[in-house]
Amino acid sequence: MPPTLRPLLAASALTTALTAGLLTAAPAADAAPADRYARTAVQATNAARADHDRARLTGQRCLLRKARAHARDMARQERMFHQEMAPIIGDCGMNAVGENVAVGYTSGRAVVRGWMGSEGHRANILSPTYRRVAVAAAKGDDGRWYAAQVFGRRA
Repeated sequence: MPPTLRPLLAASALTTALTAGLLTAAPAADAAPADRYARTAVQATNAARADHDRARLTGQRCLLRKARAHARDMARQERMFHQEMAPIIGDCGMNAVGENVAVGYTSGRAVVRGWMGSEGHRANILSPTYRRVAVAAAKGDDGRWYAAQVFGRRA
């Protein structure tokens, strides 16, 4: 696979009172595939956490809105990047957030396998700090999937 088509990953965390992060979604034409991608990523995330004796993460609407917006932004710009996480803390009422982003993974299961193979992403997925998660995916005009996984813990 040419270097420009290889799947890519990025992880981040922001510390405030505890720890922090965020992400986004898909165009209407890809809504069903994007929803399936996100749903399987959440399932795979919780399976990984269960394998490591971590609590199951539950969804949160505000985090999902942030993840969807970010995935769409990455897909529209056809590049992977982190968004500012501090606004998520205030907007979503969190005191800890974290984010994993990726591009080029064709399914939710595949992106979680990729994240679990990377130290920083794995740390976000397995962090005992987080209680909430949202995943969103969007397909760019370049045909690649852009994924955002946002973790949080309420203040």
